[in-house]
Amino acid sequence: MMRMLVSVRSVDEALLAARGGADFIDLKEPSDGALGGLPVATIGAIVDALRAHGIHLPVSATIGDLPMHALDRILAQVDAVGACGVDYVKVGIERGPEAFAVLDALSACGWPVVPVFIADHGLDAALIAHACTRGFPALMADTADKLAGSLFDAVPTAELRAFLARVRASGRLVGVAGALRVAHVPLLQSLAPDFAGFRSAVCVADRKTALCPERLAALAALLHGEAVESMPA
Repeated sequence: MMRMLVSVRSVDEALLAARGGADFIDLKEPSDGALGGLPVATIGAIVDALRAHGIHLPVSATIGDLPMHALDRILAQVDAVGACGVDYVKVGIERGPEAFAVLDALSACGWPVVPVFIADHGLDAALIAHACTRGFPALMADTADKLAGSLFDAVPTAELRAFLARVRASGRLVGVAGALRVAHVPLLQSLAPDFAGFRSAVCVADRKTALCPERLAALAALLHGEAVESMPA
């Protein structure tokens, strides 16, 4: 079954997502780029609040959008976020020669890092193949420009299918995200990633607005194969 990852920015949103059917809680600042990072104190507070409420869903957190040449900053931020007690630390990976060294450093850093391949200009097969030889628990594809369309607008379906197959063959979990909406669910189900990330589809308006409990519950029911009377567009 494809699991639903929901991106949240606060304790209240995290609790709402967890109670609304999310399978993964993802901590990020939606108004600050594709992988906008929350303050470390906020990440720690959200993790503590979830655990205090007896919620033990896996929690991921982004480190913020950092360029591949800033390896020292990337590793320092991974350390800071990892120390908050999250289950996974998500790091955006941009195409380019420097990304190979970043993947090598992340695989040796001691934290459960999930590389997120920024796919606005397609996916780099060589980079993904390299990541599949490292000890990452999961790999993801996502987009940076949420206004330019969805992941499916940026990457041909056949290319996404090849990405999923390669990662699965390496024994890792594989996920997708990138302005995914309800209309994409049939295509997502045909691709069958281990998890799919949502924000816009479960907000009252755009991704910067508040989460909508009704949209959360309806999407969770749809993804989990439960009967649902109506689904907000």
